[in-house]
Amino acid sequence: MAAAMGIGRFALTPLLPFMIEGIPLSAAEGGLIASANYLGYLAGALAAMRGGTDHLRRGFFLALAASAVTSAVMGLGDSLLFLSLVRFAGGVASAYVLVFSSVLVLEQLAREGRPGLSAVHFAGVGLGIALSAAVVGTLSRLGVSWPGLWLSAGAVSALLCLLVGISLGAHRRAGGTRPPEGAASAARSVATGQGGNGAMAAPAPSAALLRLSLAYGLFGVGYVVTATFLTTILRTSEGLAALEAPIWALVGLCAAISILVWNRVAARIGGGRAFALACVLEAVGVVASVTVSGVGGFVLAAILFGSTFMGITALGLLEARRLSAANPRKALGVMTACFGAGQAIGPVLAGVGADLSGSFVLPSLAAAAALVLAAGLVGIGGEEVG
Repeated sequence: MAAAMGIGRFALTPLLPFMIEGIPLSAAEGGLIASANYLGYLAGALAAMRGGTDHLRRGFFLALAASAVTSAVMGLGDSLLFLSLVRFAGGVASAYVLVFSSVLVLEQLAREGRPGLSAVHFAGVGLGIALSAAVVGTLSRLGVSWPGLWLSAGAVSALLCLLVGISLGAHRRAGGTRPPEGAASAARSVATGQGGNGAMAAPAPSAALLRLSLAYGLFGVGYVVTATFLTTILRTSEGLAALEAPIWALVGLCAAISILVWNRVAARIGGGRAFALACVLEAVGVVASVTVSGVGGFVLAAILFGSTFMGITALGLLEARRLSAANPRKALGVMTACFGAGQAIGPVLAGVGADLSGSFVLPSLAAAAALVLAAGLVGIGGEEVG
């Protein structure tokens, strides 16, 4: 997860300011490159959801290797088409890694009676974000240009791939088993983020699921502006460029523990209320990134954003599964499509808006509004979707 998601999917964020200055790119072009990755992720997730799990380990390693390769290949060209195509391929690879690795891990945890440790697996995303920030921050201070930074990110991903291979090899020699027959259905669930907890309440009216799906798409738009451009916003803030790597690392560290925290919050107040609360907190963080001056604003933004975006992702999908107990696969597929569409169009719209207005203030405020609207849709009329 650290290699394919934390680095393969999110390394563009700390690298984008260097690419914008070095190639150069407009904000809209940077957004287009980001959107290509999210489109690839959507395509990969939907394909994996419909596929089987024959040769699961082999598919996992091939996708993991492809993720590392696509990260490195980003440093080999500078045309917009080339970079977009490579990012699309990287998105497909990261989706397959998410699906296959989660099947392997979650099935093993289920056999061992320790499903609660799944949060550790997903913490890899945040740890990978922090690692990518450390790599980019360290090497950029040594004068490495953006192509070298991408090659280095690919090398770090390859090293993580090697460590995964050694670990799984040791597990198999110790008597690890193949995923059981249930892995096929689990793969379809993980592709859309299903947590595998079937002990949920009866389905709510379809109107609630429709509102949740729309809210999930709005979340995709709302989170992805900051997820793509936070360090670019820092680069344009006078005297704060040196904070790009530390702030992005803070996002990752907060994300690493966030799912565990939000699972506990949801257990206390309900999944719908937790979803809405997280959206509002994230909106505050998004607004802070462009309205609160100085270091404090970006620290607040990093903490609130990092602590919520992974949690909202999980909470929304678990709620969709609860609301659609009769046909969860279809509902989760719709949720994935809504989220994927939202996060694919968000970077392009934000980039165009930034180019036209001269800053990311208006795009970020629009993103925050989308998050607030998402929160309102989930609890409309006082009804708790969770």
